[in-house]
Amino acid sequence: MGRFQPTPGRARVAVETLLDLDGRIVVWLNGGIGHFAFLDRAGYLAVSDYFVPLAMCFWMLGLWFFGKDNQERGRNQRAVLAAAIALGFANLAVLLLDQAIFRGRPFTRFDLATLFYEPTDSSFPSNPAAVAFAVATAIWLGNRRAALLLFGLAVIWCLARIYSGLFYPSDTLAGGLIGASIAWLVTLGMRRIEPVPTWVLNGARLLHLA
Repeated sequence: MGRFQPTPGRARVAVETLLDLDGRIVVWLNGGIGHFAFLDRAGYLAVSDYFVPLAMCFWMLGLWFFGKDNQERGRNQRAVLAAAIALGFANLAVLLLDQAIFRGRPFTRFDLATLFYEPTDSSFPSNPAAVAFAVATAIWLGNRRAALLLFGLAVIWCLARIYSGLFYPSDTLAGGLIGASIAWLVTLGMRRIEPVPTWVLNGARLLHLA
């Protein structure tokens, strides 16, 4: 009995099946718009470019100055520093991938209602997911309790974008994995280049910024 050898035809069918499921999920979720007033109001708030990013920034700002002692405050500040760096690299990674891969937004393929303006760039991977999960993961690696709210905000932001027909679930999954991976690499890199992060934090303290 020969070994099973996947063929290009089978692989293509598998990909098409997954993409079809991707679209069905978006259409199903989007069907709630106009039927549930509470979800629509919450969606308008959560889908925006401002609510979740600002909430995350304010949370990190508070975390930057919080700590029961100098040791805990130092860990929090390292986590916030890693989150800021990871956010930048996550944006860059998505920008580069957008140049190489173009996937039309769900609203260009299906008749969907939207709660947001209609972007024209590629939906794959999701930039909001990459950014949000980069921040949440970097904080989690330094302070797990403080990261719970950030992960919650990240999930809400991503679901709101799918609900509004801006991204497919696979766009969000890919973006989240990219962001989380970059955060892990940045955190590991910061540990490897010590004492540079310590010098940065000490400089911030001398300027009364930490």
